[in-house]
Amino acid sequence: MSDTGTSTETGTTTLPVLDDGDHDRFAHYVVQADLARSKASGEPVRALCGKVWTPDRDPKRYPVCPTCKDIAARWETRGSN
Repeated sequence: MSDTGTSTETGTTTLPVLDDGDHDRFAHYVVQADLARSKASGEPVRALCGKVWTPDRDPKRYPVCPTCKDIAARWETRGSN
């Protein structure tokens, strides 16, 4: 049998690259329900800025991520109109 050059794509899923949540030395804003789920299950969360990690550090030890802070401020401004 000869190869006709056709291929079938498989349904592969690319998982996000997880780090220790500490490499950039920022505390990130996360939706509260996602944080609670992560604490219970150990699954990673996504910060407002898009960073994905499994929280395991004290966020009070780090400055707030400027991108997360900006996004949260825009959300608060929209909510007050």
